[in-house]
Amino acid sequence: MTTHAHAPTTPATGAPTRGYTATKDQLLTRIRRIEGQVRGIEKMVEDDRYCIDVLTQISAIQAALDKVGLGLLDGHARHCMQAGAEQGRSDEMATEMMAAVGRLMKRG
Repeated sequence: MTTHAHAPTTPATGAPTRGYTATKDQLLTRIRRIEGQVRGIEKMVEDDRYCIDVLTQISAIQAALDKVGLGLLDGHARHCMQAGAEQGRSDEMATEMMAAVGRLMKRG
């Protein structure tokens, strides 16, 4: 897990703020829902459900994860990259973000 010393911090506590800080509860709710969907697939396999039904659920989970990833990228662009630009680090931040986009786009 990567932590960045250049992350903006909350003035009162000094704790780092992230692009998702304002929507953290929503993000965690989505992640927990995805976790439940994954458990559902496990049960489907245990119950010998039809292959296409399992694949359909996998597709739904991938779409949900994509939505979480895009939300994180949006928050990063609006919050973290802005802070990086204010620190004169916009090129470094853009390179880091594009690498993250590339990783998100890789499939199979």
